[in-house]
Amino acid sequence: MSATHEVINQPPPLAPFTAADDPAVTEALRRHGAEWGLAEVRELGGLAGSPEVQEWARMAEESPPRLRTHDRWGHRVDEVEFHPAWHRLMATAVEHGLHAAPWADHRPGAHLVRAAKFYLWSQAEAGHGCPVSMTYAAVPALRAQPELAAVYEPLLAARAYDAGLRPPLEKAGLIAGMSMTEKQGGSDVRANTTRAVPAGDGSHRLTGHKWFTSAPMSDVFLVLAQAPEGPSCFLLPRVLPDGTRNAMHLQRLKDKLGNRSNASSEVEYDGAVAWPVGEPGRGVRTIVEMVGMTRLDCVLGTAAGMRAGLRQALHHAAHRRAFGAALADQPLMRQVLADLAVESEAATTLGLRLAAAVDAAHAGDEREAAFRRLALAVAKYWVCKRGSTHAAEALECLGGNGYVEESGMPRLYREAPLLSIWEGSGNVAALDVLRALEREPASLDAVLAEVDAAAGADARLDAAAAGVRAVLPELKDPVGAQLRARELAERLALVLQGSLLVRYGHPAVADAFCASRLGGAWGRAFGTLPPGTDLAAILERARTA
Repeated sequence: MSATHEVINQPPPLAPFTAADDPAVTEALRRHGAEWGLAEVRELGGLAGSPEVQEWARMAEESPPRLRTHDRWGHRVDEVEFHPAWHRLMATAVEHGLHAAPWADHRPGAHLVRAAKFYLWSQAEAGHGCPVSMTYAAVPALRAQPELAAVYEPLLAARAYDAGLRPPLEKAGLIAGMSMTEKQGGSDVRANTTRAVPAGDGSHRLTGHKWFTSAPMSDVFLVLAQAPEGPSCFLLPRVLPDGTRNAMHLQRLKDKLGNRSNASSEVEYDGAVAWPVGEPGRGVRTIVEMVGMTRLDCVLGTAAGMRAGLRQALHHAAHRRAFGAALADQPLMRQVLADLAVESEAATTLGLRLAAAVDAAHAGDEREAAFRRLALAVAKYWVCKRGSTHAAEALECLGGNGYVEESGMPRLYREAPLLSIWEGSGNVAALDVLRALEREPASLDAVLAEVDAAAGADARLDAAAAGVRAVLPELKDPVGAQLRARELAERLALVLQGSLLVRYGHPAVADAFCASRLGGAWGRAFGTLPPGTDLAAILERARTA
């Protein structure tokens, strides 16, 4: 081989690795009594870092789904065709219970274990997490109609991925989707124009155009439509019980910035058959149960992206040399990597704490239910918004190599904004924080109690918590409250993360977080931690095996 073709100073392949080498995950499982899930978590973490699964992820991204509206004879078929790698990713996720399985699992911490697995598996490939997440989230909404839940919930929770269009009740397992957004309304779902007309047999006929329906190949959908009583929620199958296709026509697939392995579509309903879920005219409240759970996965998915980006940056810096030393030994690079690690652990710890609250709330703990209500809106706003900034900095750690598609970093970078937009973009999440404060004051008490659990442990956290309390009386004016909604959501998120890290995180990580995010000893970009930060301890905790 010619000497000019010798490859030097390039890092070796990262895979195989195990995504389960993450102390924030194992510590959370032990903390909340879910040690029984450690073996499952480790197994899936190993799969996520295997060369085979990494190749599935690449192929699913590079071979996006294709829409086939008609067959060769002109019959409407509305099929979405996927690369086999997509189906392998989906099958693995379902077989490991990342979808609705926790709703049928009564072991303590079932939702936390599922969250840990979702977090680890999303580091392999994020796009297929969308239908997996919606299937998970569909169950609590569907329970508003017990007779439908009795029929469909066991299939949604079954650990069998059964692709293809057939009558739902003839399949071994089901995937669920959600269809709310319309072009004239966006997040203002009460402005929806899709109509639902009673058919006289308990079903309705839906007619309208949905602007953004993700995972249109799902078996069943929860759909919002205007019934005579007002906005109502409906269960709509792709295939009717007699085997005929429902009148749900896929108009086109969206050409998205990222999330390219996952299909998102415009859908037209032309008298489609659907069954009501929940109280007529209260459909927004019904489907909000689903939105709440998908928001949790937005937080977990963002934390997963941060962890994946950090892993790539650490690996590259450990094997790349510049100016006579490994990048990982250069003081400024160590600063950047440690700062990224602090942000990653703060996001992961908060996401898993929210999942533990799901377990407690569904066991009847009203305080944990109140905590989840506000803390989830806060986390959705702040953690998901930090994802894009974190992805950009992690990519930059690889320099030009990170800007090349083969590195995988552009996929993380394109995916990051998605999770801040879906299920309510920044303003929607911030306004939801205000709504929780107004309508459910117990949620604020629960969040502040969680923050106060670390009172006295760190003066910077105490001062930041006092600052939050000082702002609250200033929110009585509705316009003024809106103008400060983002500030409040950010400050609540930071004191909540600070409290969790002070109590449960590594001391060096907690100290760096409180000094920078709460104490003001921080710049406006990653890599500006204050002097005296224990970079070595932070980086040692962040490194994978």
